[in-house]
Amino acid sequence: MSKSKEDLFKNLSDSIVNMDEEETVALSKQVILEKIDAYEAIDQGLSNGMERAGKLYEDEEYFIPELLMCSDAMYAGLDVLKPHIKRDEEGEKHKIVIGVVEGDTHDIGKNLVKIMLETDGFHVFDLGRDIPPKQFVDKAKEVGADIIALSTLMTTTMEGMSEVIRILKRENIRNSVKVMIGGGPISQSFADKIGADGYSVNAAEAVRLARRLTVSSEVLATVL
Repeated sequence: MSKSKEDLFKNLSDSIVNMDEEETVALSKQVILEKIDAYEAIDQGLSNGMERAGKLYEDEEYFIPELLMCSDAMYAGLDVLKPHIKRDEEGEKHKIVIGVVEGDTHDIGKNLVKIMLETDGFHVFDLGRDIPPKQFVDKAKEVGADIIALSTLMTTTMEGMSEVIRILKRENIRNSVKVMIGGGPISQSFADKIGADGYSVNAAEAVRLARRLTVSSEVLATVL
């Protein structure tokens, strides 16, 4: 990555952490003017900034008002960059049901993952936040989803992810629906413990994981 591009992404990230919406918009416009990849700018600039803001929140250096102002700046940057993302139509047939598990109303991370999945060509059904486990499964059955993507920022609601997998097993559709999880308190060890198909640490990794999961499903279908 060139030094100027690297600096631009760092400044974008800083503008989110600094809650400077005007600066975020100006830098996002600069990305477009300089013909820098918009998807890359979202990943390494806006997303990185929100991850840093989330860490400050966890460390109790930022509180809800600061986090909301950071998210306002991020969404302002997204409004500028999103129309310039090159869509990959190849993955459009794959369907993902996404949402924040019951008991949690934090959806900034989920929203960013949704946007990046959509721009990568996935058909995303966003259930929103505070969603009961059964609703994820019902929606996946209704639309014929390949993946259910679950998010939470609270340790107290992580059990809802386990319940989604248990319901899929009870309804005998676990093998046909992949489950990916993410969020602040989530780890690979937790994903392994509950039998999830994958864990992603950020929005860009969530897209890469979704690609791997859908490719593995296609390979399995071909073999069978």
